[in-house]
Amino acid sequence: MKVGIIGCGAIANIITTSIVPEDNGIDVAYFFDKDIERAENLASFAGGVAALDFDDMVDNVDLVLECASPDSVRLYAPKVLAKGRDMIVMSVGAFMDMDFYTELESIAEENNAKIHLPSGAIVGLDGIKAVAKFGLEEVSLITRKSPKSLGKDIDEVEVLFEGKASEAVKEFPLNINVAATISIACQRDIDVKIIVDPSVDRNVHEITARGDFGEFKTTTMNYPCAANPKTSMLAALSAIRLLKSFNETISVGM
Repeated sequence: MKVGIIGCGAIANIITTSIVPEDNGIDVAYFFDKDIERAENLASFAGGVAALDFDDMVDNVDLVLECASPDSVRLYAPKVLAKGRDMIVMSVGAFMDMDFYTELESIAEENNAKIHLPSGAIVGLDGIKAVAKFGLEEVSLITRKSPKSLGKDIDEVEVLFEGKASEAVKEFPLNINVAATISIACQRDIDVKIIVDPSVDRNVHEITARGDFGEFKTTTMNYPCAANPKTSMLAALSAIRLLKSFNETISVGM
């Protein structure tokens, strides 16, 4: 499987350094970024190609992995899917625009393409998907991050946001993809609270789900990527796991 990457930042670097084609048949071969130097540097490391022309990259790969921004998803995803290529999207917040969600779903169906949304920086998504249509009554997310990861200069604990996921991704498009992922998994606009806390050095996500099935809670405490504190290391690892799963004979979980 040949893979092309949109966005050559922290996540792309982790994925590229972790994927060994000889072990899993995955060849991360093309790199596209608005900063061509970043694409060239990563391509040089991986022995791949820095794509100057986006359409040329899509024509030569089986799957495109986006790890850039919600704006990149809006710009490039329709083109990828229209050419019948599968796509992994990391900037899941773009899918909280339901008109755009429906548009991409339609393009993918018409061209026999698949859209994959990794679990990202949280655990417990399989449980949420399992109970989504079986008496799920309440789902909430509390995210706690350091001022640095949110680009804030704050020395006290402060609630930055409290409301629905659809609004959270508009205010924090690069920080709260997990809210969108959970919302899509359970097919509702979940309740979200975002807290900035100078005492934490990890990105903490607390999920609570209640319903006829009972109740479960998960807490994920992620170390941020050294190259980009806005991104959790687990987000990159979830994409790697998803890529490797495509060539596995036995699948565990959802």
